[in-house]
Amino acid sequence: MDDRVRITGTELLSANWGRLSRVSLDYRRRDGQWTSQTREVYDRGDGAVILPYDPARGTVLLVRQFRLPAYLTAGHQGLIEACAGLLDQDAPADCIRRETEEELGYRLDDVAELFTLYMSPGSVTERLAFFAARYTPADRLNDGGGAAGEGEDIEVIEMTLDDALAAVTRGEIVDGKTVILLQHARLAGLL
Repeated sequence: MDDRVRITGTELLSANWGRLSRVSLDYRRRDGQWTSQTREVYDRGDGAVILPYDPARGTVLLVRQFRLPAYLTAGHQGLIEACAGLLDQDAPADCIRRETEEELGYRLDDVAELFTLYMSPGSVTERLAFFAARYTPADRLNDGGGAAGEGEDIEVIEMTLDDALAAVTRGEIVDGKTVILLQHARLAGLL
């Protein structure tokens, strides 16, 4: 693509939690014609997400938390999601172990990386590393709930995979990364 894309300008619009930039570019189409375009790009860093599963009981661990964009667009009071977090400076596996302890209250040492995906590549640079890990009740350290210093107020939810997939069908689980992990668990025969 290097011979098809020429960045002609970048303007920083905001640098609060993430970086929002307006990027101007010339793009050579497949038919050889060049077009000029302008796009806004949001860079908030990469992240990691995990689905802990207990094959003996057929359960998964999820969280429920308030998400302002989901509230503003559809009135959701709290989204049911897989445990996730931003990498900051950590490797994806280290990040997801930390987030699992903070949000879920479980210590999971044997995490398996599944794949890395862009979640919204039309405007967001974030890539998510997806993980799965077995858990048992013996892995629980505390009640979880997130890091209060980060403003987190997280409810831990344990449910069967069947119930979670039914919640997707009913529109109760609407988070993309979570649906991907639940579908992966079913297709891979984890539960």
